Amino acid sequence: MTAKTMEELVSLCKRRGFLFQSNDIYGGIKGLYDYGPMGVEFKNNLKQAWWKSMVYERDDTEGLDASILSSPVVLKHSGHEDTFTDPLVDCRACKSRWRADQLLENNKCPNCNSEDLTEPRPFNLMFKTAIGPVDDGSSFAYLRPETCQQIFTNFKNILDSTSRTVPFGIAQMGKAFRNEITPRNFIFRVREFEQMELEFFVKPGTDDEWHEYWINKRIEWWVNQGIKKENLKKIEVEKNELAHYSKRTVDINYVFPHGEEELEGVANRTDFDLGSHTKNQNDFKITSEVMKNSSSTTKLAVQDLEENKWYIPYVIEPSAGVDRGVLALLNEAYREENVDKDNKRILLSLKPHLSPIKAAVIPLKKNNEELVNLSKEIKSNLQKLGLGRVVLENSGNIGKNYRRHDEIGTPICLTVDFETLEAKSVTVRDRDTMKQERVSIENLSEYYKKYFN
Repeated sequence: MTAKTMEELVSLCKRRGFLFQSNDIYGGIKGLYDYGPMGVEFKNNLKQAWWKSMVYERDDTEGLDASILSSPVVLKHSGHEDTFTDPLVDCRACKSRWRADQLLENNKCPNCNSEDLTEPRPFNLMFKTAIGPVDDGSSFAYLRPETCQQIFTNFKNILDSTSRTVPFGIAQMGKAFRNEITPRNFIFRVREFEQMELEFFVKPGTDDEWHEYWINKRIEWWVNQGIKKENLKKIEVEKNELAHYSKRTVDINYVFPHGEEELEGVANRTDFDLGSHTKNQNDFKITSEVMKNSSSTTKLAVQDLEENKWYIPYVIEPSAGVDRGVLALLNEAYREENVDKDNKRILLSLKPHLSPIKAAVIPLKKNNEELVNLSKEIKSNLQKLGLGRVVLENSGNIGKNYRRHDEIGTPICLTVDFETLEAKSVTVRDRDTMKQERVSIENLSEYYKKYFN
């Protein structure tokens, strides 16, 4: 079963070093979290799985790692300066602030139940920062609110340096920042987060077909990461709720502990973005309503050699939040099981490629030099295979070690005991079944590679 409540996940994450409240020793800052020893491994494994599927396993995608600081000009022409806002409401009684669309139907403050609320007013979600030695307001940048705009501004650079032809994609992972009015639900809605985004450029007229392709492809990927297909739902975003750039958006929703919400969105952004940033917009038939009179010096278009004309590609965008993915996969993998009538265990039944630790090597006695030295040798040999982190657990308490590694999702534990010294074999315990088998040290590397590949 998945976790019953968010509190169960929060408790596990803090207890086992997945996530901590940022600046916790000073009371913390709402909407900011730090990934601990297990969390950073898990998150990196998820990102690597996405990068592998988007870049390494495809022949039509390139990667990018662009700057976080964004020019105001870019975000002006992308529409963010004018549209990237939430409706803000203040409670005059308790001085709390809320997004107007999150208030209950009775229009009362969720904190103190007062009806004495201000009228909604627009609140810009973007963080500003000064550039240069003098903060006089004349030179500033934004912390990017999404990772995609630098993909669009680098479109021609990548096209020229790789000789790509449409259709092709540009993938990027990285931090984004939004000054959320009411961060909530653990790491679901925060002010600093990571995105995994692909901008896939297609010829106008083929965009509907490619949109369906990427919707199905992304659902399939999440299933491969360990989410049951029945827990993922396709939600068609209503026309009146579409982002300013979108022709059509389909959200892939997941039932989080706090309720069903978006895990990933797949949008048809048409030619809005490249059209907004391109030189001489009037030279092209741009179908979307873009920002006119762009100050760009570059033509972000491609040539159709068959028809001998230039056109601006449409863009299909699968955009996923890394943190939301972490939360969904933790929830999906969470299990509580009865070991016997008196004992139960908590485990994370993660897919092996996502597990923070791939294997734990445990000497039966921590003060036995022969067992400990052999355990260190086995750990070192497995680590050299490059399949992920392997740890040595030299506490001497096998039962506690098993329970700890069940909770952090370690797929296998290898116990080095006195039989190991004689038979040259170790006991391998499987996390999910708790079954044990003896594997010879000579064959251990092949067993280990086969298990994870």
